[in-house]
Amino acid sequence: MSQEEIDATQAPLVEHLTELRQRLIYAVIGLVIAAIGCFIMADHIFNILLYPYERATGDVAELKLIFTAPQEYLFTQFKIALFGGLFISFPVIATQLYKFVAPGLYKNERGAFLPFLLATPILFMMGASLVYFLIMPLAMSFFLTMQQTGNDQQATISLLPRVSEYLSLIMTLIFAFGLCFQLPVVLTLMARAGMTSADGLRSKRKYAIVLTFVVAAFLTPPDPVSQLGLAVPTLLLYELSILAVAMVEKKRAKEEAERDAELGL
Repeated sequence: MSQEEIDATQAPLVEHLTELRQRLIYAVIGLVIAAIGCFIMADHIFNILLYPYERATGDVAELKLIFTAPQEYLFTQFKIALFGGLFISFPVIATQLYKFVAPGLYKNERGAFLPFLLATPILFMMGASLVYFLIMPLAMSFFLTMQQTGNDQQATISLLPRVSEYLSLIMTLIFAFGLCFQLPVVLTLMARAGMTSADGLRSKRKYAIVLTFVVAAFLTPPDPVSQLGLAVPTLLLYELSILAVAMVEKKRAKEEAERDAELGL
């Protein structure tokens, strides 16, 4: 290979790396700005995240959380800033990702990719809302039932959570549910790439049920409320994914039939 040919192949690579660097810088800037804003509002955000605990107790006056190390609540605020920053800046990050890959896609591919880009945050919000309004209050109610009123014959056992542990619990649940709610997007994209089919998903349904409960047991706290709360919606999403994949296959078959008709085959 001549030096001119080597230089010609290196030029596009340098351009792609430069473009990637620019998109990453924009994404990081968006994340940093959002994280700084969330850190300033960290106390208010944490109080919003306490709503499920408040629903479980029924009285905000009974809420009491502690931190056992001088720096614990500060680090908790840092986590809130990162958590909120990722959440708020996701549209910016997703947009930069799309702008990076879009030039390499055909027009029809860009049109097919965009709905999945829009569906991802919507499905994540649905999973997070399920945690916030239903699963977390039920889980906290379950944990509160394990308290014990003391008397002459038994000790008092009461729940007094640390701020960092409560934040870790609700963040873990939100991310777990948000990711599991991406199942229709993932399976539909795999179907478009020819990596799976509706019949294949139906035949693997029993394995999906077992795997779903295993993942739910791993990602959620060790209480049946949280585990069922993740497993049941995930299985419903699996069934929804089968319908979505079947629609993709039907559309593909129709396009192939039209193409064959145009070619006279």
